[in-house]
Amino acid sequence: MTSSLAVWWASARPKTLGAALAPVLMGTGVAFSHGGLHLPSALAALVCALLIQVGTNLANDYFDARRGADTAERLGPRRGLQQGSLSAAQVRRGFIICFALAVLLGAYLLARGGWPILLIGLSSVALGVLYTGGPAPLAYLGLGDLFAFLWFGPVAVAGTTFVQSHQWPLEAWLGGVGAGCFSIALLSVNNFRDLEQDRAAGKRTLAVRSGDGFVRWEFRLALLVACLMPLLVLILTSPRPSSALVLLLTSLLVILALPAMWRALRPPVRRDAAFGEGMNQLLGRVGRLEVAYAALFALGMLLAWPR
Repeated sequence: MTSSLAVWWASARPKTLGAALAPVLMGTGVAFSHGGLHLPSALAALVCALLIQVGTNLANDYFDARRGADTAERLGPRRGLQQGSLSAAQVRRGFIICFALAVLLGAYLLARGGWPILLIGLSSVALGVLYTGGPAPLAYLGLGDLFAFLWFGPVAVAGTTFVQSHQWPLEAWLGGVGAGCFSIALLSVNNFRDLEQDRAAGKRTLAVRSGDGFVRWEFRLALLVACLMPLLVLILTSPRPSSALVLLLTSLLVILALPAMWRALRPPVRRDAAFGEGMNQLLGRVGRLEVAYAALFALGMLLAWPR
């Protein structure tokens, strides 16, 4: 049982789950700052986000394996289907269950938020499948970065805020840009690591289409823009002094982390096992930084209340 749970946990890709947690934290903080905190909705949104993230990860494993993008030469963490620890049928059943549970729980959020939440929920599930599945997978067309930015960024943060407060405040959109940029940073590390394997499999990610140099600058620019978003909230909304201080700390947190993260992607690149392990560690560091960023941003919004 322990071994089986460990395989499923690894297949859920825990290092990427911060991309689901962060927008809900940020959106809940913004909702509170506008007097609209609703904890049952926040909890439901968090569980839905995690289910969709895990379902998407499992669907990616399933469809990538079918298309030959996951092979023994892959440098990323071992996946259950790739290793043979899980069958294709088990992984398919896993992502179907995750998406079904997200839809069922989403019915409660639909009752709270109406048609905007319906659109967000259904499109999130659809994109979870279409990212690597269907006749024209988004990741294989180089569109994965764009959709990861939008749906794990502005859509997720603003949607979480709206389902609690029934408002679309500026802070939610600016915070959403920050969260979306972290999603791009995570995806760029993943695609940078897998560039050669993806190219061989015909998976035309943005990294494959544009090369190493582009991915390095995509990663750097994403983190820089994320760093600027709390400052924009500070400038454009003029929150209370305690809130302003925390927003400054949110940006400072990213600034302090940038040098080491940039060095991790410096050339030259030799794509061997050591390189793969280094990228996997960087993926974890970016994920942890995103959660810390989101938590500080949410705290800054909590301290901004009442307006």
